[in-house]
Amino acid sequence: MKSKTAFVLFLFAATLAISACASGDESADTIYHNGTIITINDAQPRAEAVAVLDGKILAVGAKDEILRIKGDATKLVDLEGRTMLPGFVDAHGHVMGGGLQALSANMLAPPDGNVKDIASLQQTLREWIAANEETVKKIDLIVGFGYDNSQLAEKRHPMREDLDAVSESVPIVLVHQSGHLIAVNSKALALGGIDAETADPSGGIIQRRDDGKEPNGVLEETAAFPLLLKLLGRVGPDGATAFLRAGAELWARFGYTTAQDGRSVPALVEVMKAVADAGGLKIDVVSYPDVLVDRDLIKREVSSTYKNRFRVAGAKLTIDGSPQGFTAWRDRPYYKPVGNYPPGYSGYPAATAEQVGDAIDWAFANNIQILTHSNGEAASDQLITYIRAATNKHGMGDRRPVLIHGQFLREDQVDSLKTLEIIPSLFPMHTFYWGDWHREHTVGPILANNISPTGWCLKRGMKFTSHHDAPVAFPNSMRVLDATVTRRTRSGKILGPEQRIDVMTALKAMTIWSAWQHFEEDSKGSIEVGKLADFVILDKDPTVVDPETLDQVNVTETIKEGVTVFNLAESRKAVACPQPGNRSELAFSRAITVLADDAGHHNHDHDHAHGNPCFCGAVSMITAAIAGGEEGN
Repeated sequence: MKSKTAFVLFLFAATLAISACASGDESADTIYHNGTIITINDAQPRAEAVAVLDGKILAVGAKDEILRIKGDATKLVDLEGRTMLPGFVDAHGHVMGGGLQALSANMLAPPDGNVKDIASLQQTLREWIAANEETVKKIDLIVGFGYDNSQLAEKRHPMREDLDAVSESVPIVLVHQSGHLIAVNSKALALGGIDAETADPSGGIIQRRDDGKEPNGVLEETAAFPLLLKLLGRVGPDGATAFLRAGAELWARFGYTTAQDGRSVPALVEVMKAVADAGGLKIDVVSYPDVLVDRDLIKREVSSTYKNRFRVAGAKLTIDGSPQGFTAWRDRPYYKPVGNYPPGYSGYPAATAEQVGDAIDWAFANNIQILTHSNGEAASDQLITYIRAATNKHGMGDRRPVLIHGQFLREDQVDSLKTLEIIPSLFPMHTFYWGDWHREHTVGPILANNISPTGWCLKRGMKFTSHHDAPVAFPNSMRVLDATVTRRTRSGKILGPEQRIDVMTALKAMTIWSAWQHFEEDSKGSIEVGKLADFVILDKDPTVVDPETLDQVNVTETIKEGVTVFNLAESRKAVACPQPGNRSELAFSRAITVLADDAGHHNHDHDHAHGNPCFCGAVSMITAAIAGGEEGN
């Protein structure tokens, strides 16, 4: 009886959709058919065909009914058995940083790179230098992105002497995969004026040798950003434009039709606006500028509508740092931290309590959505405290504040998130990349099971979103889906089976719930009449394949408002996008040479940090430096 009722409702919805369209004698521009269509619309979960007109969805339903609005000029797209879903909406990432990855030597561990130990890290740098010798001479700088001490055989950061062995004359800067730390050689330290007499800055640490004085080359949080600004300002003022375009293309390659720049600074907002106005964005980009840098800009630019595919959507705040880098602020000591940490070490905040409280109060007072980076339990306690205070003062409203990451959330904190209507934007992909590290070093075998607690959220009937935080890793939508469903670590272990969720719920967290997080649920996130024709086409149906093979499903096409913005077959011919674990050094060489030519001999010294530290802070500092932007606090 239930199946019969569902079928009747399905036909009724389809008939309504068709009659609404047919009444205006409108013919579709495009009709998609002959595949699996997953709508993410609970009222009509599946369809046989979808019609599009002027970039919007005209009709959804049975193939025979949809074909009635086929006109002479209608394009019929045969899905050939593939699966179509609504385009993925980026709940948290750094699209500028995604383009930035093309600038640097690939320091990622397998499966996204080849760095397994200090020796292979050094060899990768040497090969990169040899492939880009002319560029290195022009900008007098060697940059690597994505090393991860937790994945190196030595279980430590590369030290200054390790990098000196690669070059003593050219400064080297390696950005940690988390973005919260950098490793540099002696030349870079000297250029930064960092020596045994240099004190640790507020919110940052200069790691030292065994004597407790001499820097070992590893800089954390605010200790890192001034040097990054000074060195990377050499690349040239036009670099950020190239990075934004490249980042948006990379997001589209993984099925995202909306990308996020999860912590922008003013110079980059201007770059994004300029690229958008020049027609340079193939997908939508939402920006969240740092609330501790320029609130006037946020108030002036914030908008619920896009202009040329770009809008400022709200504000970004950061309370702490990286869980795998031991800079997240916990409510208890780390389990077995690797490094020279004092007994009882529990991380530290990246902003003062006064800054956090004032920023949240300001956002609530101005009805501006605020996204807050919070990983450790102590950081989340602080966020909850100030959200509660702001709610009591200004009323609940519909501001949809977001907690970003929440890796070490306690269950009582999830209850508070629900009560205060704080959206958890979780990072289950962490379970794959750093699950083993969390079990062995950060929180231990018991608490590691609750990293990114999607199961707790689902149990409470909460909407939550899942993200990739690229370029921490590639914006690989299928890796996000796989990790959310299976929670399988690199070593093959399951991290917290009770936190696993089903495929359809995981897809909602990447589509309709992410659209809702951005206040865009009326136009995105599901395949429904009247919404934007934003689609992703996969080679397999993720709801029927073995969950253990979800990471092997491929995005074959991405469609933004009825226009294809990525096609896998064409991409393979052109080799236009960097592939995980298979970077194109030729493409990189061309890109970096262009940027170096743009830079000329203009070097910009930026000697102060901007705003608060986080991975997005690192990306923004780098791209702001490249853009030639100097931001005040």
